[in-house]
Amino acid sequence: MIYIKTDEEVEIQRKSSLLVGKTLAEVAKLIKPGVNTSVLDKVAETYIRDNGAVPGFKGYGGFPATLCISVNEEVVHGIPGNRELKDGDIVSVDCGTLMNEFYGDSAYTFAVGEVDEKVLLLLERTKQSLYLGIEQAIVGKRVGDIGHAVQHYVEGFGYTVVRDLVGHGVGRNLHEKPEVPNYGRRGSGIKLRNGMCLAIEPMINLGVKDVVQDKDGWTIRTVDAQPSAHFEHDIVVRNGKADIMSTFEYIEQVLNNK
Repeated sequence: MIYIKTDEEVEIQRKSSLLVGKTLAEVAKLIKPGVNTSVLDKVAETYIRDNGAVPGFKGYGGFPATLCISVNEEVVHGIPGNRELKDGDIVSVDCGTLMNEFYGDSAYTFAVGEVDEKVLLLLERTKQSLYLGIEQAIVGKRVGDIGHAVQHYVEGFGYTVVRDLVGHGVGRNLHEKPEVPNYGRRGSGIKLRNGMCLAIEPMINLGVKDVVQDKDGWTIRTVDAQPSAHFEHDIVVRNGKADIMSTFEYIEQVLNNK
């Protein structure tokens, strides 16, 4: 079942998506060598609750935290804890909110201190691949067009696309149909319709595409211990141009002023 949102529902959902962007900006203020990932998680939970929402991930499927914090070779679903971020790390922070019965879901990968140039390029190009995918999220295109745009771009740099994890529909449920892979063939898959709300989220590896799950039952990491980057936006499929509901604006204001 694919849910088509009314314009009114989109505006309600947009508030949740924007709150994720603002929450990630609060996290961005604190990201530096020596900070503990559990501190980032507490700040995010407090900010979400202070703004009239609840954390979308906490308790979801038994996940124990507000944020998924994944460092270096960890792709997604890392659990915050006593780990301190170190100079040269990269850290994907994925956040969800639930407000007025609609979910927001967005992710950003941050550089911690002085990061290797080739890893910074991985971040920059993964973020660019997200926007190239979003360009294809318009009425009349298909899900495969989104995945193809991401895959074609990043593989041109020798990166690989994680196949085991995909983007998804989002709305009253955190994960809805359809699945949105970050790879695919042009013109394949489900046809995109006006009012579909999708979470598009490239997960791109510097090394091989293969991943493994940790014994904690959550953390996904690359099998070759090479870094992985992850960026995610919530969008609405529209005619001619997708409507991006989430935002990186607040995050990048913080990063530019650091």
